[in-house]
Amino acid sequence: MMTLDQMNLNDIVNVINIYGESRIKRRLLDLGFIPGEEVKCVLISPFKDPKAYKIAGNVIALRSIDARNVEVTYEKC
Repeated sequence: MMTLDQMNLNDIVNVINIYGESRIKRRLLDLGFIPGEEVKCVLISPFKDPKAYKIAGNVIALRSIDARNVEVTYEKC
């Protein structure tokens, strides 16, 4: 299983599933991290946390602790 926080710069993946408590899960879904959606890692901060991801035309920065709740794959869903 690969999660969003394991992505390298310019990697492109697809969301498979969202995990975590309901508050975090709802927030990630509201931000556009829905199964089947394509995500690109566009920026990694100097200390590697947070990272910025482009999803559905928006750039969103997530801390690693939150990005670990998003399961992704390099394969198309």
